[in-house]
Amino acid sequence: MNHEVDNDSQIASQLITIIKGPVYNSRENATFLILCRNSDIFTTLETIQNIQDRFNNKFNYDYTFLNDEPFTDEFIYLISSYIPKGNINFGSIPPAHWSYPDHIDQSKAQRIRQNYADIPYGDSESYRHMCRYYSGFFYKHPLVHKYQYYWRIEPGIKYYCDIDYDLFKYMRVNDIRYSFVISLFEYSETIPTLWNHVQKYIMHEHLESSELLPLLLNNHNWYNLCHFWSNFEIANLDIYTDAKYEHFFNYLDQIGGFYYERWGDAPIHSIAISLFLKKHEIHWFDDIGYYHAPYLQCPQDPNVYIKRRCSCDPDEDFTDSYLSCTNHFLNVLAS
Repeated sequence: MNHEVDNDSQIASQLITIIKGPVYNSRENATFLILCRNSDIFTTLETIQNIQDRFNNKFNYDYTFLNDEPFTDEFIYLISSYIPKGNINFGSIPPAHWSYPDHIDQSKAQRIRQNYADIPYGDSESYRHMCRYYSGFFYKHPLVHKYQYYWRIEPGIKYYCDIDYDLFKYMRVNDIRYSFVISLFEYSETIPTLWNHVQKYIMHEHLESSELLPLLLNNHNWYNLCHFWSNFEIANLDIYTDAKYEHFFNYLDQIGGFYYERWGDAPIHSIAISLFLKKHEIHWFDDIGYYHAPYLQCPQDPNVYIKRRCSCDPDEDFTDSYLSCTNHFLNVLAS
């Protein structure tokens, strides 16, 4: 980044790893990743219990919990009591990664937030810090950086079907670097200038035409607002540690759109994936039953539904909704 930051502000004040029962099964170098606050304890416990029941009691993957403040002893104790095996990481986010960069006019940013009050999270300062963090910093955290893969989860999400195979292993064996379950359109009001800046970046850096760029284009060859919903994503961290991604993020960060508009991490991830990855490196897990308010993915194959003991309503599945981008994505990936 071009601005200077106090070195102390780049250090996490809390780095804790709790080693639970031994793990005897072969695992990938992977972790669940959850960004939450101490006040999220009960919704987080519900989510952890759900994931353990549906998947992780069979595979025993690590968990990594991050917070912009240190976790309390109560939070650490309760969470640790729900997870019988593997490592559990608790870490605070360095202040420099959860605050305004020096080039942002905070008074201007505050005025803009007030004008965005009618848009979801439009007037939220912390949401903007979160989006910037998930766009350009989470993979640098020492508790995350040591892993090859992460599976992002959030407090309050729910899995509706058993997952009886190792998704991390599936990704490695099949050379998949990014996977998703739900895709949808972004609010255009939150990213009014993002695509203009992306186009300038493509031209300035002389990027070759990507086979995935049509994911993001409509019939008029303009940004279609589609993105992978990043509250569920399983990805190889080498996407973000690659110098190409870092350069792309730094370019966008200097523009200030995280604060002067309301750029989300999902469009940033999706655009970068479309610029830098190949078709065979993207995968849609259509056999996962997943809910994050207000949208649900529920498997449509009756055999999968019964075999995986699903409990969601197939008629409520979001995939064929007019708000979903998944069918468009599948057409591009198959072309």
